[in-house]
Amino acid sequence: MVDTTKARNKKKKYKGKLVILVLIVLVFVFGKDYYRNSLKAIDLNNPRETSVEIPSGSSTNKISNILKDEGLIKNKLIFKIMVKNKKADGKLKAGTYSLNTGMGVDTIIDEISKGGKNENVLRFTIPEGYELRQIADKLSKENLVDKKKFLSLTSDKKYFQDKHPFLKELKNGQSLEGFLFPSTYEIYKDSTEEEIIEKMLTKFEQIYEKDIKENMGKYDLSLNEVVTLASIIEREGKRDDERELISAVFHNRLKKGMLLQSCATVQYVLGERKEVLSNKDTQIESEYNTYIHEGLPPAPIASPGEKSLIASVNPTDVDYLYFRTKEDGTGAHTFSRTYEEHKNAKPKK
Repeated sequence: MVDTTKARNKKKKYKGKLVILVLIVLVFVFGKDYYRNSLKAIDLNNPRETSVEIPSGSSTNKISNILKDEGLIKNKLIFKIMVKNKKADGKLKAGTYSLNTGMGVDTIIDEISKGGKNENVLRFTIPEGYELRQIADKLSKENLVDKKKFLSLTSDKKYFQDKHPFLKELKNGQSLEGFLFPSTYEIYKDSTEEEIIEKMLTKFEQIYEKDIKENMGKYDLSLNEVVTLASIIEREGKRDDERELISAVFHNRLKKGMLLQSCATVQYVLGERKEVLSNKDTQIESEYNTYIHEGLPPAPIASPGEKSLIASVNPTDVDYLYFRTKEDGTGAHTFSRTYEEHKNAKPKK
């Protein structure tokens, strides 16, 4: 006789396991669909732009809360899972982001990983070869400094030499012309003139320690003379591949006691960048005019970039004494050993 009770129990267990299996399959199928759906944009057809601030030090959990509150993601847990899958945990950056509801979770994570704009941080760029007056004009126009105060503070190295000891090597009363390193800087919105100047001096000091200081011993030049020479190279050179050749010309002239005859020094005296100097211009009385005074000017004539600073203590081993522009639009020069060669190198028109 068959034990019907045992058979019924077996059948119930089988049905129970089947139900559980079906439930697992349904959970997997619907869960997979839910996961995929949660990664999609909130509203792809009519995206809404929103500005999102991610505070400094925010965890992935905090960021997920912010994005959910702003209506940019559907599910916080799935956002965090996606962050881990993309190995972006710890790489999400603070800042202000312009996001929209047409972005999927993947795109939002990519955007926040790049880094957003910090509304409290401003950026400015000082081009290579700028003079103090030009730097002051640019920063003033960008509403970053009071021009009069900036020029007053940079008029004498004494205001900054305690924090930047390399300035003590300069002459008493010397300005910071040439020592405000040309680069792109980020500053806080409420930065003072002093803080901006110190940031630029710090950058110069880094370049000086890394590229210049150890090479100065090869030449009988002071720090002021090295930077002065670099500033002339910066203003005369247009191409990086020629800076060390131009440096060689000026080093050779200094050794021979020849006038440097740099147009850039005359332009500095004139206060304008004239393309062609007249004979009268080259005879203007000034200790900066290297057409009438031997040696280097008393101080830099502009802010040299890193390549010009390096070139000033690394002249090419050549015997050139002259150079002139090819006037072919490339910024290139023709270099000559004799004055006769120099005259013959004049471009034909």
